Amino acid sequence: MQEKLEALRRKYSLLGQDMETYLEGLLYSRSLTYWDYIELDTLLTLQKPRTDFPDEVIFIVYHQITELYFKLIKVELELLSQESWQDERTLLKRLRRIESYFRHLAHSFEIMLYGMDSENFLRFRTALLPASGFQSVQFREIELMSTGLRQLLAPHHRDLKTDHIDELYNYIYWKYGNLDSRTGEKTLTLKIFEQKYDGHLRAMAHAWVEKNLNARLEQALTKGQVSDKLIQVFREVDVQVNIYWRFVHLRTAAYYLKSEEKALPSTGGTNWQEYLPPYNQGIQFFPSLWSEEEKAEWGRGSFLERFRREVEATWRRGPSAPLAQEAR
Repeated sequence: MQEKLEALRRKYSLLGQDMETYLEGLLYSRSLTYWDYIELDTLLTLQKPRTDFPDEVIFIVYHQITELYFKLIKVELELLSQESWQDERTLLKRLRRIESYFRHLAHSFEIMLYGMDSENFLRFRTALLPASGFQSVQFREIELMSTGLRQLLAPHHRDLKTDHIDELYNYIYWKYGNLDSRTGEKTLTLKIFEQKYDGHLRAMAHAWVEKNLNARLEQALTKGQVSDKLIQVFREVDVQVNIYWRFVHLRTAAYYLKSEEKALPSTGGTNWQEYLPPYNQGIQFFPSLWSEEEKAEWGRGSFLERFRREVEATWRRGPSAPLAQEAR
């Protein structure tokens, strides 16, 4: 106890503070409770349905959970941008966390797929216009933190003859994914999103141009600092984010919005059948880790089957077994 008191005295002395005053404060402070620590009372008031359909609460809670997962992913990406690539164990740990978060998100999408009454959803969704999950700025931030801006361009603009960030940003893929399916004009969903976040995302694209995860990976590859095991985990992250996570959105949209007569537009008014398929978006965060054949088949059944076998083979070899087994 004496050693601990001396350590505390040194700590507060370095801060120019008096330890005895802090110790006296402990006499009057209340014990910390679980509900206070996680702000439970406040958390449970953050669901504010716009209709009387009970399933709308499911819709709200699930999206709030998703945004909290996105926050955890951003924490790992921020730390990865600062890590030395000399310690592979730390890189693997953070990449596996990102892969795990997205894997759980993709699996949890069954809540959206089967957890709501479809008739109720099709009714209350009209009260949410023009709000859309498309407007998740955190996912856009994750994309910019993960890879270079060129990789996020609409497929027909990826060969633009410029490296100027502001010019490239104008052709980012999601700007083309939120055009009105009838007129080809920007939807109100997109206009509102751009008004609120365009300046922030442009600035972020500039700030992360050299420290995004793919930029760090390319630097390490040129120095021979990337093992086969690390490459495998990068590939698993890419597939989890840019195939499985995107695919569950397509699957859920098809479940609720596709009927025998016609396909309903999304709440944002987009042509989701063209925009959502991973093989149409063709986004890889780490393009140099994929062959041209793999890119051509990105997100299709033949690609996923080969990748599944690759993950299983990695699992059988040993070191990254837990990740590979779960990724199946």
